[in-house]
Amino acid sequence: MSSQSAPGSPPGPPLPGMFARYKDLVEQGLAAALPDPGLDLADLNIPLQYHLGWTDKDGIPATAPSSQGKALRPTLCMFACDALDGDLNHAVCAAASIELIHNFSLIHDDIQDQDVERRHQPTVWSLWGQPKALSAGDSMHCLGDLAMLRGAQWGVSPQTAVKVSRILTEAYMEMFEGQCLDLGFEERTTITIDEYLHMIACKTGALIRSAVEIGALLANEDPAVTVAFASFGNYLGRAFQIRDDYLGVWGDEAATGKSTDNDIRRRKKSFPAVFALDRASGAARDDLHRIYAQEELNDTDVERVMTIMDELGAPQYADRITAESADLALRALASIDLPVWVRSEVDQLVDFLAHRQY
Repeated sequence: MSSQSAPGSPPGPPLPGMFARYKDLVEQGLAAALPDPGLDLADLNIPLQYHLGWTDKDGIPATAPSSQGKALRPTLCMFACDALDGDLNHAVCAAASIELIHNFSLIHDDIQDQDVERRHQPTVWSLWGQPKALSAGDSMHCLGDLAMLRGAQWGVSPQTAVKVSRILTEAYMEMFEGQCLDLGFEERTTITIDEYLHMIACKTGALIRSAVEIGALLANEDPAVTVAFASFGNYLGRAFQIRDDYLGVWGDEAATGKSTDNDIRRRKKSFPAVFALDRASGAARDDLHRIYAQEELNDTDVERVMTIMDELGAPQYADRITAESADLALRALASIDLPVWVRSEVDQLVDFLAHRQY
């Protein structure tokens, strides 16, 4: 696996076919979950639909409406249900709920991190201000909760809807914990790799795990199968986030839509930074502690941090932990009787998330 990911390098694995296969159903669920444009919430509808990629900032519909990004979490929910021969209609409301919860967290994250761009376009708060962005995020949070509780229109029993809603609520409570830990890490220079792994298990892994767990629950009644799928989602989330942290430092900005020095400038304790602070010694350790103690970092500081990360082998170690997490994800489903097509798509999914370039 290549450590560097510069423009012109191999593009990485293609997006698995499952993302296109469930796209229309996910979009239907999201459209049904958002309020009618004619309601008094119209002022919030535009920021919500803009964030989802359906309109521009003036509310003009996009040429090809679609949710932004890969829609990873709702796709995982739909796939888990499909893999166990469940009724996909039952997973639609859950998939929409999960995606809305994820996107509400992104709107709030952008405010907390003061990020002015996401996925190649201005963030909600940078266009409408923090107060309106907070209201938009809060509204999307409520809509996510309501989407699952309206599961009856998709054929989900009230008992199952409540059970799924509880799993999702507990997952995003973990997500909140992870976000608080991540913010707290910005003020620290003594963070162990185990602490980092716990943080991402909460901040990123909980929602990914719950998406897979919920999809499996909607399709089968065997607790052992659901637990196996949840474990799969847990390791998948770890691989996804470590790869994301890798791309945040060594990725191709044109592909990721993110500046590769942003995490370092914000003194964010992503995996490369945690690894370097944990492993550095001597002058390198002194330089890292001096740089991360500053309020603002200049270009020279950023270059020095990246040099230390490279010298310590941070890219290679990130690759190693990602590969180990991917392998554990595959092992989690090894004992489950699954069709050949499911095994094939699981392999494609894990390979994509572990080696993606965006």
